[in-house]
Amino acid sequence: MQILNTRRHFLKTTAAVAAATTLPQWFLEESTHAATPPLGPNDRPGLALIGCGGRGRGVAREAAQHGQMLAVCDLDEANLAQAQKLWPEAKPFTDFRKLLERDDLHTIVNGTPDHWHTLVNLAALKAGKDIYSEKPLTLTVDEGKRLVQAVRASRRILQTGSQQRSDKNFRLACELVRNGRVGKLKHVNVWLPHGRREGPFEKSPVPQGLDWDMWLGPTPQNDYVKEKCHVTFRYFWEFSGGTMTDWGAHHNDIALWGTGFERSGPVRIEGQSLVPMISGGFTAASEYAVAYTYANGVTQLTRSTHGNGWNGSVTDKDAQPHGVRFEGTGGWIFVTRGKIEASHPDLLTTPLPTNAKRLYVSDNHMKNFFDCVRSRQQPICDVEIGHRSVTVCQLGVIAMRLGRTLNWNPAAEEFVGDKAANNWLAREMRAPWTYDRV
Repeated sequence: MQILNTRRHFLKTTAAVAAATTLPQWFLEESTHAATPPLGPNDRPGLALIGCGGRGRGVAREAAQHGQMLAVCDLDEANLAQAQKLWPEAKPFTDFRKLLERDDLHTIVNGTPDHWHTLVNLAALKAGKDIYSEKPLTLTVDEGKRLVQAVRASRRILQTGSQQRSDKNFRLACELVRNGRVGKLKHVNVWLPHGRREGPFEKSPVPQGLDWDMWLGPTPQNDYVKEKCHVTFRYFWEFSGGTMTDWGAHHNDIALWGTGFERSGPVRIEGQSLVPMISGGFTAASEYAVAYTYANGVTQLTRSTHGNGWNGSVTDKDAQPHGVRFEGTGGWIFVTRGKIEASHPDLLTTPLPTNAKRLYVSDNHMKNFFDCVRSRQQPICDVEIGHRSVTVCQLGVIAMRLGRTLNWNPAAEEFVGDKAANNWLAREMRAPWTYDRV
């Protein structure tokens, strides 16, 4: 499968790069708008955090600027204690179902691991709560379809935590591409940080204060291995999809936004894992390449890179940094966190015409969520966008695990004439943690 470009080819094509570490003045002027009035004393919603790990606490700090943290929940007493230090007035819980019984809670921040996102979100919707959910929104396509239906039926607000949608650089790149600034769009390159390739790991006693059986939830029974819990859970297939779903929920989301397929998806997927994983170690592919084709003929190549680690640290100064590059007949635009570049300076500096297509404007992802909680309008990364973004990642995971080309019907959300592949769209859920439990 010829889906890898060499670094030498990339360097040759970027010889005339025009970088803009600050946004062009015309775009900044257009982005200036009146601030939403601050919430009054009676408008501050009651908040709860479910999943009090480092990322959950970080997101909840942002949420707490817009409401009052009344409850925190985690299966690990150590994480729960850290949350209680931040919000000493919040009542602690170890079972999210008990927390959701409180009628003074309006909004839930879901910071649980990926394999718990959907059941917690469904239970919160049933309890009448609005939700800020960490990405990737779901673990399987089936979960996403169910969640979209539940949000629509409940008429609750759900914001997916793919916060690049609320970054001016990414919005500018997508607006320019959607308005033909690079000419006819032909190809999208997406680079994601590579995953981890380590092992084998040894099982060990469950730490005191951790409810391991409930932490596993709907996933198969597993012996406790410390690498399977907390931060590194995302490198095991049963809990997540590696960096393909972790970082892919950011950069693949931007690829969909720029191509205009944010509520649809590709029609053809071909993927492969590029290195064998170590037996008894992490299972999610650490280095990979996935090729997508959309119905209009635009192609996309998503691959891992050693250019940046998951926390932004450079691991190979000569490697391609992670980000998204839109390539068309009239040039290219590359965007990543803190930087936007183009093949020609005027691709960025020339203002868009007054009749140009404009995209949803949000300059603060959490504030956008709470604005929508008040207005009941849809947020910038609503449930369907979050679902479609992670679906692209999940299709890539399935393609690389099956090792063959797959044809996808984005309207029906199923593989075309491929029963074996369709079996991968859902997972068997370990009792009692099934859909009917919530």
